[in-house]
Amino acid sequence: MPIRVRRTRRARLSCRTLAVAATAALLAALAPVAAAQETRDALGVRESAPVYSYTGAVRESVWVDTGLDADADGRTDRVAVDIVRPREPAAAGRRIPVIMDASPYYACCGRGNEGQRKTYDADGNPVQFPLFYDNFFVPRGYAFVAVDLAGTSRSDGCDDVGGRSDVQSAKAVVDWLNGRARGYTTRTGAERARATGWSTGDVGMIGKSWDGTIANGVAATGVEGLRTIVPIGSISSWYDYFHSQGAPLYDANPTWLSDYVDSPDARARCGAVQQRIANATPYSGDWTAAWSERDYVRNADKVKASVFVVHGRQDLNVRANHFGQWWNALAAHGVERKIWLSETGHVDPFDFRRADWVRTLHRWFDHYLLGYDNGIDREPVADIERAPGRWTTDRNWPAAGTAPTVLRPTTGSAPGVGGLGRAPAARGATERFTDDPSLSEIQWAADIDRTTPAKAGFSTAPLSRDLRISGSSTVTVTATPTTSSAHLSAVLVDLGPDTIRAYAEPGEGITTLTERSCWGASTTGDSACFKETQPRTADVDYTVVSRGWADLGTWADPREGRALTPGRAYTMTLKLAPTDHVVPAGHRLALIVAGTDKDLLDPPSTTPTVTLDLARSWAVVPLLGGARAFDRATAGDPAPAAGVQPGDAPAGAAAPARTGAPIPGEAR
Repeated sequence: MPIRVRRTRRARLSCRTLAVAATAALLAALAPVAAAQETRDALGVRESAPVYSYTGAVRESVWVDTGLDADADGRTDRVAVDIVRPREPAAAGRRIPVIMDASPYYACCGRGNEGQRKTYDADGNPVQFPLFYDNFFVPRGYAFVAVDLAGTSRSDGCDDVGGRSDVQSAKAVVDWLNGRARGYTTRTGAERARATGWSTGDVGMIGKSWDGTIANGVAATGVEGLRTIVPIGSISSWYDYFHSQGAPLYDANPTWLSDYVDSPDARARCGAVQQRIANATPYSGDWTAAWSERDYVRNADKVKASVFVVHGRQDLNVRANHFGQWWNALAAHGVERKIWLSETGHVDPFDFRRADWVRTLHRWFDHYLLGYDNGIDREPVADIERAPGRWTTDRNWPAAGTAPTVLRPTTGSAPGVGGLGRAPAARGATERFTDDPSLSEIQWAADIDRTTPAKAGFSTAPLSRDLRISGSSTVTVTATPTTSSAHLSAVLVDLGPDTIRAYAEPGEGITTLTERSCWGASTTGDSACFKETQPRTADVDYTVVSRGWADLGTWADPREGRALTPGRAYTMTLKLAPTDHVVPAGHRLALIVAGTDKDLLDPPSTTPTVTLDLARSWAVVPLLGGARAFDRATAGDPAPAAGVQPGDAPAGAAAPARTGAPIPGEAR
């Protein structure tokens, strides 16, 4: 039988006195911190400071109900949410904003250059949060929240590769932080967990690759409380991750990604989900409802959050077209935006521009989550890496004064070695190539001045002035195949010696060093110190600056391919990835048209020879200064003919016959 202790009135008073004293002592301890913050606010300080204890921070796990039952087990799925937040603000009655990284990678693969995973103590409490966000921002008055997407790590459900379950995994957490969704203290229990006592509900989402992709997807729902997102090398439409205008990109199969990130338990229970994904995303490249579900660009009109885009111009994993179409759609709807474009491949800015990145991200979150008027929203929109470690800025992007300029391929002195200018080719002029899946854009560029059977190349003369490309190009071709299928590649190349980041080598433009630098506070289980990096460079004779691919079978309908008729001419337009590149004086600008781009594009079912009708083929390239700048760089500074606008064909040029797409430069 339990022993009962009867408390006297004096004992009860003594306990109350001790409790009051303890509370007073705690408030007294917190008072300097709160007072310091209030003083900073009163003085108009524009930067949050590390005034809170990281060692003493609250570390907890919550499971948020997504409202979905993706694994069909009869109960709604809960996603694991690991939280670290400063203890002092809530104790003083102050609420704080949240920085959130929702990821499928916390258990399977790790995050960051060092592959960090979440770790837990013996009781399941979070110990290590990957990356520097928690170490740096928690002492500055932010909570950091790391969400395991459905089907991964400690979460229920099934991952569905960018679909409804993925997006809802993170959106539900935003809702929970705003008091609109249910959270629990355990994965299966009934005890509720609430965030409204410590969270302002203002959320900034950040992440690289799939993590940033989820940020894009959640922003596209228009969820209330999401104030800003920072997608780094992130997908904007999953169709374009696996296909390009109908052509399957290398390893075009979304189910392997699901299997890659699912927890062992999820792999056992989510086979039906994976099969549904496979059935709904055909290798053929035809557009389906599943791709619409995973297309965030179409819902850009719902985005209320500001967007800070970071992308490598040479990212061949999440290719640059993802940021380009997202950026343009956001611009069309007046979304506040900022952009960094590096020379790297699929690399985090913490590893290619660390000090500037931490400083800029700090100011970005301070402005959009804490409301500090620090001027970051009035600064130049774009930071662009011009050479390894050398950056420039632009007030807008693409650069003001950029104009679409029509450039035309012409025949040269040898087959497949042609010119590139503003005058059209002679009617009837052709070039041809035979698809060779063993060759890539690198081999094509190396052989630009040699006749080779696998490509048709066209280049300017050496430039007398720098020529800047800023934005997205297109290449329209009129092509006649010899077989019933054909894949096309079009690339723009800067021909000339340069030292660039070695984006195609391990590290994708960086080398990881042994030395470490520290960014924030540490505990024994979560260090703020990370390995330093430096640019990994390569000396080259040419640089591919933009590329695009397509299945010629989508010439009539971009959403559905069809068999080609051998010997028939088809006209279609390839969309090239956006870039911002300066072709320096003395270099040449080249256009290459070919078939399969090895390791980037899967080959067609046949091996076609393709004949290009040059008079009915052209590129539209966004050049700073437009056609006048091109003329100056290639032929001095000829005065344009009266009435001819930049990009139009010169007066007197013969108009090629129309078949399919309209011919730029025709008389209006």
